[in-house]
Amino acid sequence: MSYDLTDLRLFVAIAEEGNLTRGAARAFLAPSSASHRLRRLEDALHTTLFERQTRGVALTPAGEALLRNARQVLASLEQLHANLSPFASGLRGHVSLWANTHATHTFLPDDLAGFLRQQPQVRVTLEERTSTDIVVAVASGEIEVGVLADSGHSAGVDLRPYRQDRLVLIVPRGHALAGQAQAGFAEVLGHPFVMLHAGSAIHTFTMNAAAALGRHLDVRIQVRSFEAVCRMVAAGVGIGMVPRSAVRQAGLSEPPVVLEVNEPWAQRDLQICTRRGAPLSGFAQALVAHLAASAQVQAYAQN
Repeated sequence: MSYDLTDLRLFVAIAEEGNLTRGAARAFLAPSSASHRLRRLEDALHTTLFERQTRGVALTPAGEALLRNARQVLASLEQLHANLSPFASGLRGHVSLWANTHATHTFLPDDLAGFLRQQPQVRVTLEERTSTDIVVAVASGEIEVGVLADSGHSAGVDLRPYRQDRLVLIVPRGHALAGQAQAGFAEVLGHPFVMLHAGSAIHTFTMNAAAALGRHLDVRIQVRSFEAVCRMVAAGVGIGMVPRSAVRQAGLSEPPVVLEVNEPWAQRDLQICTRRGAPLSGFAQALVAHLAASAQVQAYAQN
């Protein structure tokens, strides 16, 4: 197939304008040149992309399929440029960090802000993943640094303490569970839940915990942050399960009632994960040192 990015940009412009002349103008091409490129693109793809109409053009089914994919290609290209532009501006380092939901939404924002203030020449790519995925990625060398809770195995990686926290149940004031000090996970599965969005690591973890009991969660609503979970629960939408630190950070004037989760997996001690026996790059080493130092400062403050 013989076509290029100019052809794709032109095609998208014509499709969005519904008119070849206006699309050509958006792509900074003469109408005759645009018409020639469009015919060449259709020939390369062996299909008709537009139906020519009196007042413009309309996409064929093939054109609609190409439009979806062309937008994805162009968006990926823009992301590529965004990822590379800092290097052209004199960026001297980059670190990829994977972390579970717990760390991403609670402790890492402040710690990474402090690190980046100290290291303005560094960029950090943070991705939210499950703890199991993080161990596998670090052990294989796909990434250098991860922050996770207990993944069940640690072959090929070294773990060092980061933060201590615990998952707790939160319920609205006046709820049937509000008078209890603690509850087992199986006891609360009959109640509607407020959850983080599907795809978040803690959503996956909670769904798997319910499935292990042969049960399903009644998810009433899904939100994008622990703070939103706390607010929804406080408003009476349902119950939730969040890190204890998230309840404090939400800063609600009337917070939900907190119950201990009577399960061994509720203790969520976060750990910094690196590949065993593999030297870290300079900036990755600096990030690990900063996270470890932040953990020590926090532990000292709590004592």
